[in-house]
Amino acid sequence: MASVKESIGLKIGTFGLPILAVVIFVFFSLILPETYPTASNLQAILSNQSIPALLALAAMIPIVTAKFDLSMGYSLGLSHVIVMYFLVNSKWSWQVICLIAIIGTSVVGLVNGLLVEFAQIDSFIATLGTGSVLYALSGWITGGGRIVPPIEGLPVGFTNLMNAHFLGLPIGAYYIIALVFILVIVLEYLPAGRGLYVIGSNPRAAELIGIPKRRYVILAFVASSAITGFAGCLLAAQQQVGNPSIGSEYLLPAFVGALLGSTTIRLGRANALGTLVAVAILAIGVAGIQQLGADFWATPLFNGLTLLAAVGLAGYSARRRLKSGAEASRKLMEATTTNNQQK
Repeated sequence: MASVKESIGLKIGTFGLPILAVVIFVFFSLILPETYPTASNLQAILSNQSIPALLALAAMIPIVTAKFDLSMGYSLGLSHVIVMYFLVNSKWSWQVICLIAIIGTSVVGLVNGLLVEFAQIDSFIATLGTGSVLYALSGWITGGGRIVPPIEGLPVGFTNLMNAHFLGLPIGAYYIIALVFILVIVLEYLPAGRGLYVIGSNPRAAELIGIPKRRYVILAFVASSAITGFAGCLLAAQQQVGNPSIGSEYLLPAFVGALLGSTTIRLGRANALGTLVAVAILAIGVAGIQQLGADFWATPLFNGLTLLAAVGLAGYSARRRLKSGAEASRKLMEATTTNNQQK
């Protein structure tokens, strides 16, 4: 009986968030039947939430190693400011400009990784410090104002990075699908991904079994920052105005998605599919709240409360996972002892 209850509890924990996403969608569909369960609303959700989803997946990578990158919001802002600045003030192609922005944010990730692993600075403090520097750079580049494109506008190929549609879906949805696929392959099936999880759960054990901890953590920060740089390019294509302060508002939803994602699919550990489900819940909830006509403060309130719930659920899932592992080890030892006594 106990094992049945334990199995049911495990299933609920594993698939609770996907079920909750469906429940929330049905709830808002019943309240707003004319506007919410429509193809146009679905396209709007996918288009508006593609950048937050990419950032949540980027934030998840260092979290796998038990590190946090608080500079990613400012990296996003700097990346999109750099793209807008060079699009307006240079003759370079937009492809080269986006490459420069992605390389620049990757360097930021490298610096974060070096500060955390070699300078031994806590990831919260190190990335908060670099984030402040990045915010200052964004303000310096823009002069504290906004970068407005010329009358003829930006290149069509660049704006299509976010405005294009394929098979009836916004192009942003395909970026998310591609990134989730890559992260699932790397984290779940490749030795590097398994090494990252070992580092996150027990850094000392990782070093003892020969996993290059410092290299993997640094690469995790670099990969996260590169994705953030790409998201900054997409943000520039979407907003088409350079705003030095826009990146910070994306930080909270990114961490909500990454932390809440660790409470589903793979209980107790950050994972790409769980993060995708968590982002879907945030997107569905925020869209419904906005269509109900809630005040502007309702969205950050929803995100903040969800973050608190995510941290609590993540801690609970991790403790239950450890308890389950300890219980399995105890039963195995008892079975081994019984077999030895019978012999």
